[in-house]
Amino acid sequence: MSVELGMPQPGSPGPRVPHAPDGTPVSWTDERFAEGLLHDTYGRVATDLRVSLTDRCNLRCTYCMPAEGLDWMATDKVLTAGEIGRLLRIGVEDLGIRRIRFTGGEPLLRRELTEIVTAAARLDPRPELSLTTNGLGLARKAEELAAAGLDRVNVSLDTIDREGYAAITRRDRIDDVLAGLAAAADAGLTPVKVNAVLDPRSGGADAPDLLRFCLERGYELRIIEQMPLDAGHDWRRSTMITAATVREILGAHFTLTPDRRPRGSAPAQRFLVDGGPATVGIIASVSEPFCGACDRTRLTADGQIRNCLFAREESDLRAALRGGAGDAELAARWRAAMWTKRAGHGIDDPDFVQPDRPMSAIGG
Repeated sequence: MSVELGMPQPGSPGPRVPHAPDGTPVSWTDERFAEGLLHDTYGRVATDLRVSLTDRCNLRCTYCMPAEGLDWMATDKVLTAGEIGRLLRIGVEDLGIRRIRFTGGEPLLRRELTEIVTAAARLDPRPELSLTTNGLGLARKAEELAAAGLDRVNVSLDTIDREGYAAITRRDRIDDVLAGLAAAADAGLTPVKVNAVLDPRSGGADAPDLLRFCLERGYELRIIEQMPLDAGHDWRRSTMITAATVREILGAHFTLTPDRRPRGSAPAQRFLVDGGPATVGIIASVSEPFCGACDRTRLTADGQIRNCLFAREESDLRAALRGGAGDAELAARWRAAMWTKRAGHGIDDPDFVQPDRPMSAIGG
C-alpha cells in the first residue's frame, strides 16, 4: 500500500458468498450448476466475456482516475497468462462463450498480450476476439496482434481537439492515438471503432467534429454516456451528457435515422448517418438502459467474476484455481456467479451504491 502518498485504493473484491436477486445465498455445489451455459434467473445467457488483463493505465482520464493514479494490484494478485488461458478455455468449451474482449486498465501494457490472444484464437469453437484500448502503443502492436488472431479493436478517443484531449487524459498523446487508429485499419483490425465519452465541460460540442473525423476515415464512432465508475466517486447524473442530448447535437449537423437492423444484445443503438451506409452508435447505459438483453460476463485482472459492471458481489475464481480446483469446479463457480445476476444495474434505485472498484480495476 502507498497510503503515505495519499493515493486512492482501487477497491477490494466484493463479498465471497454470492446471493440470488431475492437475497438467498447461492452455493456453487448446488447440482443445478454442474453443467450448462451461463444462465441467470431472468432467462439471459452470457456469451460475451470481457477480460481485464491489467488495472494499470498510462493515461489519467478525468472521468476514470485521479491525476496521481491509483495503487495498482500487486503482481501476485493478477492472473498469469496461463491462468487466463485456462479460464478462457473453460469459458469457450464448457460455458458457451462466443465473444471475448480484452480490456484493462490498458491491455497493451500487459506484456503477454500477444501470447494470450494467440491462445484464445486457437480455442474451438474459435471465439470472436476484440480489444478495447486507449491506442497508445497500438501503432507498434497492430500487425502483431492481427497475426496472433485479434479480429478488431475499439479505441478510446473523446475528442480530436489536441488541447481538449490533453485536458481529459492529462497527457498530450493524441498523435499516438491517431497513429494507432491508422495502424489498426491497415492491419485489418476492422471495423475500427472509436469509443468516446463526451466531456461535460464542453457540453458535447466535440461530437460533430469527432463524427466527421470517423466518417472520413471509415471508423465507427460509439458515444458512451459517462457512468458512475470513477475512482473519486464524483459522478453526478445532473452533469452527464445524455443520449438524448447527443442525438440533438448530432442532429443539428447530420440526418440520423434509426438503423433497422436488429440490435440484439449490442450495447449501442445505431443510427444511419445522412442515409448511410455509415453509422454512429450511442450507448445509453444510464438514461436508456438495455440490461434486459445483456449477455456479458466479466473477469477482472485479479480473477474475480462480475456479472454486471455495477455488481455488488464478486465470485473469486483465482483462489479456487490456485487452490487446485478442477475445470468442473471452476465452471460450476462461474455458473453460480452468473445465476445471481440482478435484473438491472439499478442506477436509478434509491439505494444504489457505486462500486468501490473504478472502471480501471473492473475492465470495460
